[in-house]
Amino acid sequence: MKYQIHLVLSLLIIGVIYSFEMQGQTAQGFLNQGVAKVNNGNFTGAVEDFSKAIELEPQHSILYSNRGSCKIELEDYRGAMQDFNKAIELDPNDSNSYYNRSRLRCFTRDFEGGIRDLNKAIELNPVHTHAYFNRGIAKGDLGDHRGSILDYNRVIELDPKYVEAYVNRGIAKVILGDIDGGCLDWSKAGEMGDYSVYELIKENCN
Repeated sequence: MKYQIHLVLSLLIIGVIYSFEMQGQTAQGFLNQGVAKVNNGNFTGAVEDFSKAIELEPQHSILYSNRGSCKIELEDYRGAMQDFNKAIELDPNDSNSYYNRSRLRCFTRDFEGGIRDLNKAIELNPVHTHAYFNRGIAKGDLGDHRGSILDYNRVIELDPKYVEAYVNRGIAKVILGDIDGGCLDWSKAGEMGDYSVYELIKENCN
C-alpha cells in the first residue's frame, strides 16, 4: 500500500519577502518554483529551489520538510532524515514534519518508528486524515489489522469521500475473516469511482 505524502505548499513569511525583494530573489519565490516543479514531477529541481530558499531563510522548518519529502522521491533517505530532523528541531509543534518523517521511516520499514511519528502528528493535529490513513497502513504492516480498522474508521469519519480508506479497511476486514464487511467496503469504493476494487470483489466475494 502506498503511503500518502503531504507537502506544505505555502509559506507566509512576509517580512522575509520584503527583506529580500530588493535582490530580486525571495525565499517565497524559490518555494513557489519548487512547488511548481514538484507538481511536474521534477524533484531534483525542487530540491535545488528549496535549498536556495533555505540559504535565504534558514530558520523556517517548512522548507526543510518540503525538501525532505522530495529527497524521499529521489531515494536520498539519509538526506531526507536530516531535513526532517532539522524541521522538527526548528518547530517541534509542526505536525506535518512528524508526518513526513513517518513516511520515510515506513519506506525504510521502521514501522514502529513511523507509528511513533504519526502518533505525534495526530497529537498535534487530531484531524490529520492522512496521518490516520498512513498509521492504519503501518499497523497493518505490523499485523495489527484491528488497529488498522480503527484508524480507517477515523479517516472515514473525518472524510467520508476518502475512497482509499474504504479499500484498505476492506482488506483488513477480509484478513480478519469479515468477508461480508470487506466486500461492503469494496463495493462502496467502487461506487465512489475506484473500479480496481471489482477485481478484489470478484476474487473474494460471493
